[in-house]
Amino acid sequence: MKAIIIDDEQQARISLRLLLEEFCPEIELADECENLPRGVKSIRKNKPDLVFLDIEMPGHSGLELLDFFDEDEIDFGIIFTTAYSKYAVDVFKFSAIDYLLKPISPEKLSESVQRYEKKKNKYYKTLGKAFKPQNSNKIAVPSGSQLILLNTDEISFIKGERAYSEIIMNDGRKILVSRNLKKFEELFENFPSFLRIHKSYIVNFEQILSFTKSDGGWVKLKCGADIPVSPERAALLLEKVTSFKR
Repeated sequence: MKAIIIDDEQQARISLRLLLEEFCPEIELADECENLPRGVKSIRKNKPDLVFLDIEMPGHSGLELLDFFDEDEIDFGIIFTTAYSKYAVDVFKFSAIDYLLKPISPEKLSESVQRYEKKKNKYYKTLGKAFKPQNSNKIAVPSGSQLILLNTDEISFIKGERAYSEIIMNDGRKILVSRNLKKFEELFENFPSFLRIHKSYIVNFEQILSFTKSDGGWVKLKCGADIPVSPERAALLLEKVTSFKR
């Protein structure tokens, strides 16, 4: 079984490698990567069965890994490695992702590898669905060092801020997400109620109260926000509003 390690700390990579050599001889370590972009390249090149993935790394959180892959490309398992138990309990239950707390115990490591080996075929399907939901009203989004599960019905609109986006919920909560607006536009292809009406905004159509065509175009949302509509997207919005009225 082929594996790679993605961890920014050299000592952590060395320690895990030695543990694998001694307690998991069935593992062939194909690569060790110090950051997420290099890890993504290694996954594409080496086609590992299993990825040992750190969460807190400079530049990218390990939780963003699957943003780089389409659902049909997810043919590898993930075991998260972290020094912080706050990531381990509730966040990963929905997708059956295993995790190991640092310092990693040989027993836990061996158990995780064996558990993955027994359930790997089912695991791929579960993992893909969790991160690329097709028939669900929930999405998983990376926020800082967490992975947050959101009900799309509770999202009012999303504002893009370069490499980040801010999700505004119906109850007023604001969630900063390490994902650009283009990523959300692709994600919401399976959610027809979400519409990009401006280069900086995606809105939940179900939350629109009114559409004003004057002054360049604006929509008022139930949360009270006024969102601009770009001229090139006004026709699409008007078509959706008209079809809704029918």
